[in-house]
Amino acid sequence: MSFYQKTGNKAAALRTAMLKTMKTHREPIHWAAFTLIGEAQ
Repeated sequence: MSFYQKTGNKAAALRTAMLKTMKTHREPIHWAAFTLIGEAQ
């Protein structure tokens, strides 16, 4: 199951995942590699 299936919006799901990770792991090394591949919608 992909992490975007709850919202149906890949870009919003990626943003949410990054923000959640940033709350517990402030260093960019932990969240900067998150990448959206393909179309955002």
